[in-house]
Amino acid sequence: MTYVSSGCVKTSEGELPFRLKLILDNLNEVITQYQPEHVAIEQVFVNINPKSTLLLGQARGAAICAAVMNNLMVAEYTALQIKQAVVGNGHAKKEQVQEMVMRLLHLASNPSADAADALACAICHAHGGLGLGRIATTGYRMKRGRLV
Repeated sequence: MTYVSSGCVKTSEGELPFRLKLILDNLNEVITQYQPEHVAIEQVFVNINPKSTLLLGQARGAAICAAVMNNLMVAEYTALQIKQAVVGNGHAKKEQVQEMVMRLLHLASNPSADAADALACAICHAHGGLGLGRIATTGYRMKRGRLV
């Protein structure tokens, strides 16, 4: 694996539709610039705060739309699958994920928590999802971080 780039789309306070458009537009720019072949995204978990969960789901929807509008395949992974693939422990702490992402990608320092989460999702995809050397994974499922 080779690190190419990472970043974070920040939205300001304002009306939700405009914030979602900002996410969509920014991700379209990233896709145009880097020309990825796949997109990996973390599945939404039900948070303590339902409003936060709903907002996160809508942001994910904008991200998925950006991928689909660019004819990209989208793979979704749970936080447990991502942590298992990167750290070897599905209940790893954020700091452990950051450390392993730094080591696996040979980065000079730990990425931010948000960047580490995104990069960990990409690593998970490369290790066992649809990105597994373009080997078809249809008919398989993930069990304890492995295809079975």
